[in-house]
Amino acid sequence: EIRRARLLLEHSEKTLSEPIQNDQIKQAFLLSLSSVHPDTGKIIPAFFRPPAFLPVTLPLLVIASSLQLKAKQIFFCQLAFHTYTIGFTLFNGNGTTKDEGNTLHQKQILFGLGAISYAALMGALPFIYMDRYTLKSPLTQLVVKRLLPAPLFGLMSAFTVVAVRRPEFENGIEVMDRNGKVVGVSQKAGEKAVQETALSRGVLFGTGFFLPAVLIHFVERANVAKTPRALASMKMLMITTVLAGMLPASLGMFSQCGEIQREDLEPDIVSSTEDTVLFYNRGI
Repeated sequence: EIRRARLLLEHSEKTLSEPIQNDQIKQAFLLSLSSVHPDTGKIIPAFFRPPAFLPVTLPLLVIASSLQLKAKQIFFCQLAFHTYTIGFTLFNGNGTTKDEGNTLHQKQILFGLGAISYAALMGALPFIYMDRYTLKSPLTQLVVKRLLPAPLFGLMSAFTVVAVRRPEFENGIEVMDRNGKVVGVSQKAGEKAVQETALSRGVLFGTGFFLPAVLIHFVERANVAKTPRALASMKMLMITTVLAGMLPASLGMFSQCGEIQREDLEPDIVSSTEDTVLFYNRGI
């Protein structure tokens, strides 16, 4: 179905005057946009396509934010969460980095494995520390369970993006003019693409942790939920609502087709074009 959609787009210039065909072209464009990598033209596995991002990460986020979990359970839940988000990042990052010696994917996988372990450990570390030294005071509970998880989770989500996409700002990514012609390979554009993606990911999951925690605090004080089951249901509803609302907001923070001023690029690229603005694929 995806290949048929791509073929239809290639021949769309001849059929733009037909209304029914126009609707088919629109659907073909949406299907191609959500399932084909814009740099490589390869079909992205269904599990790692953008439409699958929310349905997969939402249950993991709900479990990871549960106050009843032990430190070990939180560690394995965050391990699963970061494993998926790093896989998503690998399949949806910029695909124009030159792979000399066929080592790029090996480096990304190696960086990814290290980032997964580190992020999961850091996410569970406050709970491990609290259990290890049996710190159960109200202040400790407030800091560890209410205040610390949101910024830590957001920071680790941004860190995993930087770690797995490190080759992009080390080796550079392709930048293009308005006609799609490749002008050169820029490390500065790669750095900008990774920074913007990391920021959007950190905002998404940091907010997804923070807002429900704040809302639940006021729900508990107002004693709206009479039973633990009702409180858990309300918390799940709040996390779902916040994450579903923040996903398009975080993706919309920066355009997927990134722009960079010519004067901000390397001298060899500046001297090779007269365009004032150049473009690159930011990735998701």
